[in-house]
Amino acid sequence: MMLPLLLLLPLLAVAGAGTAAAKKTAYEALADFDFPPGIIPKGVVSYTLDNSTGDFTARLDTKSTCEFSIQGSYSLRYKPNISGRISVDRLTNLEGVSVKILFFWVNIIEVTRSGDSLGFSVGIASAEFGLDNFLECPTCGCGFDCNGGLLLEKQPAEPSLRLRGAF
Repeated sequence: MMLPLLLLLPLLAVAGAGTAAAKKTAYEALADFDFPPGIIPKGVVSYTLDNSTGDFTARLDTKSTCEFSIQGSYSLRYKPNISGRISVDRLTNLEGVSVKILFFWVNIIEVTRSGDSLGFSVGIASAEFGLDNFLECPTCGCGFDCNGGLLLEKQPAEPSLRLRGAF
């Protein structure tokens, strides 16, 4: 009776290994925190996430910065390594992502979700965009205006800029 049981053990081990959950993609991990995939560009090749603290890192498949323009007026820049802290509806301590305002590159330090809007903060100012602008991931170099790919028609967003502090 013991011999058939011993023969089954290797089969059970193989079957158990096949049911182990594969690691989610960075885009799927964002969804767990109520963020759309399009807040990071295509090309994340690896990421780490500490579930107890929310600290994360993400590595893009690029040796230099990933830069593109969106909505004809904003330029975004992602460094090859992005890091920060994530919780439901909130990204803080963000490093490696910047936006061009006039002639200067300014770090985006926080992203928050409120209903169907995402707010992007650079510290003294923030801008809000509709969630539907981030359902698709942009591509480094061309954003959403890449030739040769099937892209959904995107409606231009109407950002609302807010200054923080008492004026």
